[in-house]
Amino acid sequence: MTTLRVRVPATSANLGPGFDTLGIALGHNDELEVRVTDGPTIVLVEGVGEGEVPADASNLVVRAAAHVYEQLGRPMPHLEIRAHNRIPHGRGMGSSGSAIVAGVMVAAGLLARDADPIELSEDDLLRFATDLEGHPDNVAPALFGGLTIAWVDENRVPKSKQLSVHRGISPLVLVPEVTMSTALARSLQPEQVPHADAVFNVSRSALLVAALTQSPELLFESTADRLHQDYRAEAMPATHQLIAELRAAGHAAVVSGAGPSILVLAGDPGERIAAAELAAARPEKWEPLYLAIDIKGATVEELPA
Repeated sequence: MTTLRVRVPATSANLGPGFDTLGIALGHNDELEVRVTDGPTIVLVEGVGEGEVPADASNLVVRAAAHVYEQLGRPMPHLEIRAHNRIPHGRGMGSSGSAIVAGVMVAAGLLARDADPIELSEDDLLRFATDLEGHPDNVAPALFGGLTIAWVDENRVPKSKQLSVHRGISPLVLVPEVTMSTALARSLQPEQVPHADAVFNVSRSALLVAALTQSPELLFESTADRLHQDYRAEAMPATHQLIAELRAAGHAAVVSGAGPSILVLAGDPGERIAAAELAAARPEKWEPLYLAIDIKGATVEELPA
């Protein structure tokens, strides 16, 4: 009986000015072992979410896999999934997007090994994942790794471009004990912003692509934002205050995704140690995650019988 191993990285979206567009994949993975069973479908979770997330077909991973099968007109088999979760939930590290990508990859891996196989393209993977996530900025880096620029074309088809991140960049994620609802964060975002703020963010997001791929010395200036972070500050005051302190000390600190975690894009490992020490002096508890950029994105492999 075929057993698949699926790995999916955490992500950080927005990266300051690149609201709903830019994202990076981080070397902090959820890993699943999946096999077809006679039923019923069951999800056994170890680590993050253990005893909390659904253990049956209502699990987000299973629902994502079922969506792929439904769209392709194939009946989905019953599954036994053993999930080893490391990505924090509700902290702005793309946990829901990664779960959706995991389900899409489960379906892709099984369909490719079916008696009547179907090979899904990268465009297929992105489209199916975006169907459930709603926008591609988190699922694109989870699927493809590195830095991704994601958008939706005039026909509402999700697209993305993957770029390699400069090897001198050292990410740090500071994870608080509190969680944040993405829906709440989005509800604080106004429908309209001043023209000057829009122009400011266009310039900084363009500059950020250059900083991440070629010129890390531009990271601090390029991560400035006027489009979303200040509007959400009241919902996560500790995050807002720590980012202000980090940036006052010269660190390229931004809200990770919808928050409340903080992403620091350091130009060298010593800089991120200094940023973590600054966070450690705060009254709140911040867990520092010293991470690498994940360059592979989601992977699926068949395990030996």
